[in-house]
Amino acid sequence: MLAPHRSRFFIALLVILCLIGCGDSGRSTKVLRVGFVPAEDAQQVMQNAQPIVDILQKELGMEIQPFVAADYTGVVEALRVNKLDVAFLTPASYVLAKNEANVKVVLKSERKGIASYYAAIITRADSGIQRLEDLRGKTFAFGDALSTTGNIFPRKMFKERGIDPVRDFKQILYSGGHDATVLAVLNGKVDAGATYANSPDSDDTAWMRYLKDPQDVKKIRAIAFSEPIPADNLVISGNLDEAIAKRVEEIFLQLSLDPKGKQMMRDLYQIDGFVPATDRDYDSVRQAFEIAGIPLKASLQRKQP
Repeated sequence: MLAPHRSRFFIALLVILCLIGCGDSGRSTKVLRVGFVPAEDAQQVMQNAQPIVDILQKELGMEIQPFVAADYTGVVEALRVNKLDVAFLTPASYVLAKNEANVKVVLKSERKGIASYYAAIITRADSGIQRLEDLRGKTFAFGDALSTTGNIFPRKMFKERGIDPVRDFKQILYSGGHDATVLAVLNGKVDAGATYANSPDSDDTAWMRYLKDPQDVKKIRAIAFSEPIPADNLVISGNLDEAIAKRVEEIFLQLSLDPKGKQMMRDLYQIDGFVPATDRDYDSVRQAFEIAGIPLKASLQRKQP
């Protein structure tokens, strides 16, 4: 990954220790285990998640154990082995989790009243790259291997244009996060990369979030956007007590109506709130896996020791 390796290593180590030491046999029923995908540096996600953790603890009267994995698949694996009760997932992570674990999607995120977003292929504004076909012979950064907009849908986009990244790109990097991809493109470490945009017109994008200097934002240009993708979601383990599960869902819907709650979620994942979701909402993501030629089983098996 191009973002700090060291912080992710220690987060991963803590995760392993937690999973070893917190088996089901000794688990208190007064503990709710909540997982967060690392859309950016894991330590930053943990910091941004803390206000929501505090709200859950207050409203549920339970100890909340937050968990930020070193990568997207880590959250799915934790769900698979029943080490999480609730988790924030990306669309691709959810599709894999549904295939591997006993989970139910209950809510999906929305931004400005829209419950979808886009994959964006970006380059430097001065690169001369105008089309996807111009990427042949160039260096490229995908995000996490299980990132919806950082890998799955971009590969679908390439496949539909007859582009094979392994064959056609000079070099492929996996940055591990959207922030790292944006910086890799900005700093010229790669010619182009895949990230997300909340609108298909470069008006609300990952590079606008992670680049604080407006002049740096102008140095990034999108050359292609995907079709609309169903938004990130909140899933609940099928093993969680139904009353607690329902209360968790209610809390997030309430936060979605509260200005302070909205700000907490913007700080965490740049979302405005949640609306109800169903499994069928994510059929297009399953199709993207298939078109991209990425088997669901292999996506998880590659990460297991």
